[in-house]
Amino acid sequence: MFYLAYNILSLFLLVPVIFYHLYRSVSRGRPPAFRERFGLISETDLTVIRRKPVIWLHAVSVGESIAARPLLKALQTKYPDHAILMSNTTETGRAISTTFPEKDLCIYFPFDFLPAVHSALRKIKPALIIIMETEIWPNFTNEATKRGIPVMLANGRISDRSFGRYLKFDWFFRHSLQQFSSLCMQTEADRERIVAIGAASERTVVTGNLKYDIPYHQILDEEKSQLRGHYAIPATLTVMVAASTHPGEEEMILAAYRELLTTCETLFLLLVPRHPERSTEVALLLESMSLRYRRRTSLTPPNETLFQAGEVLLVDSIGEMMGLYALSDLAFVGGSLKPTGGHNLLEPASLGIPSIFGPYMNNFREIAHLVLQYGAGIQLETPDKLAETVRTVVTNETLRQVLGQNGLKMMRDNGGATKHHMQEIARLL
Repeated sequence: MFYLAYNILSLFLLVPVIFYHLYRSVSRGRPPAFRERFGLISETDLTVIRRKPVIWLHAVSVGESIAARPLLKALQTKYPDHAILMSNTTETGRAISTTFPEKDLCIYFPFDFLPAVHSALRKIKPALIIIMETEIWPNFTNEATKRGIPVMLANGRISDRSFGRYLKFDWFFRHSLQQFSSLCMQTEADRERIVAIGAASERTVVTGNLKYDIPYHQILDEEKSQLRGHYAIPATLTVMVAASTHPGEEEMILAAYRELLTTCETLFLLLVPRHPERSTEVALLLESMSLRYRRRTSLTPPNETLFQAGEVLLVDSIGEMMGLYALSDLAFVGGSLKPTGGHNLLEPASLGIPSIFGPYMNNFREIAHLVLQYGAGIQLETPDKLAETVRTVVTNETLRQVLGQNGLKMMRDNGGATKHHMQEIARLL
């Protein structure tokens, strides 16, 4: 009865969903890829995964795709006779996933519309489906289970903000959660929450956070110098990257930057909006504040004029975040000055780069706590402390080194999630 009602509802919602995706794609200058979203994968693309058992890994967007990277590498190593198909929901997720050499094919995830799901599963015939974090689609999980395909939730988490909403609709999620063959959760709290929503306790395990398994190393001066040359940034500047910023945050960051320039004369800012399509909006803000800037997409090294202190590089591209962290001296991680929930602090830590972040880290509470526990970063009590805190770190090289080394130690001490996930995968395969 549940699936009958769900599919009747999906018929009514299909047209609004199509128009939403069309608007989203056109507004961002990307093709809507409706064929793949309706499960119509081309035979030409499918040739690269034919004659091999397929492991299908789904990651919604950029963050989930990056978190999946250690698992992709382990799958490629342990199962070289399998093809790895990766799917994404968002355009930015697809763009970053296509750069991963471990995958054999990258597609858009189908709409949870029964004919689309049927078509995708019939064409791909996966031996195992791995869904990153908490993507719950009733038709997809139900149809996979009917076909005898094990479905595994990897790196699962239920944030504070989401838990209440999931509980209110546990009657909806319970059906899908019962279909999962294994649910690998980041923490014991996540395990307890998803069981409360309806997952089978005996199939739910704590495997840790895959994000701690990203490669880590100390950035050497030579590597940093080469990276800076690629972006026309002189080695003499002190570089702060403001990463994954959201509306309302750029104003505070740029105001703090202007204030800091009165005392920190070698400071240079890399500004990286979370969504590159907002770059024009942010550019207008820079102009209104009389700050000189260049867009990342306009740079043409090696003949590019070098940046000067007090200028801004506005990053309107994707897939370069780790390199931008690596060339920096200090990172501010966005989504945290406003109640957005924060972003991943592990990426700068994995390169020995100290981080500063705001008070709103609800979606990354565990990671923020660990960063503070290890002394790998500094959390602002209030957003208006940004300029003061940056000044303290920028003017104290010893402090930056200590924070960076503590971040590397944190990464060394907290890995191992990939191994636990691979044990579950071996059991299912």
